[in-house]
Amino acid sequence: MLEKFDRITLEREGVPLAVRRAGKGQPLLLLHGHPQTASMWHRVAPDLARDFDLVLLDLRGYGDSGRPPAGEGSTAYSKREMALDAVHVMRSLGHERFQVLAHDRGARVAHRLAADHPQAVDRMLLLDIAPTLAMYRNTTQAFATAYWHWFFLVQPPPLPEALIASDPVRYIRSVMGSRHAGLACFAPEALAEYERCVRIPGTAESICADYRASAGIDLVHDQADVDAGRLLQQPLRVLWGEHGAVGRNFDVLALWRDRAREVSGRSLPCGHYIAEEAPDLLLQEARTFFRRQK
Repeated sequence: MLEKFDRITLEREGVPLAVRRAGKGQPLLLLHGHPQTASMWHRVAPDLARDFDLVLLDLRGYGDSGRPPAGEGSTAYSKREMALDAVHVMRSLGHERFQVLAHDRGARVAHRLAADHPQAVDRMLLLDIAPTLAMYRNTTQAFATAYWHWFFLVQPPPLPEALIASDPVRYIRSVMGSRHAGLACFAPEALAEYERCVRIPGTAESICADYRASAGIDLVHDQADVDAGRLLQQPLRVLWGEHGAVGRNFDVLALWRDRAREVSGRSLPCGHYIAEEAPDLLLQEARTFFRRQK
């Protein structure tokens, strides 16, 4: 997929980072969600590459990027570490300042990226998330039922890892297929790519480490921002699926307005996987929101 994109492997502190790149113009970084890869952008990336220098990154632990040991408290998978990966990739490609489009887990990385590196992020469009700290603090039975994997993946090792590794394709299909659009919204080639990557040794451990970090060290970092009164300085636009659990269970705009100075957004007539369920609407939003000219 994404045949016209160059494939690059960069390395940060021994962790290979798989990158795809195409286009010219203002730099725009795309970060994918769980349990996917950069291939999730296949319905929007070719169009965006007409006007942007587009960089698609597989997060550490996913796709063809490296899967380092989690370390104490899963700190290797903190969103702070993943944000440093993103900064390293963009600087290696000559971009000190850039825009960000991110979904799901990638959007949580983007939140930390904008908070820790405000000089690097110009503006940011996040898909189908509310701030992690607020989501955990306001969890309800309805949300916990819809996002069961949040609470499964953070259980102590080795049970979650063992269950995923015993049938990783079943895990992918269970998580992705249980949402609003089922599996029908995914192109067969994309689904095959997600299934290929989840079979890579170490993926189950990395997925669990990602979520354990979000329920641990990431909350510490988020709380420190809240206690210090630090707000995101960049223009922030958030979109969510009207048929998804985030919009049904949280006041998305209100929660982001607690964390950022300039926030706008709306729901779209789709579920969680906006880039694959509603690519035309996402393209309209991206072209309106992002700066195109240098």
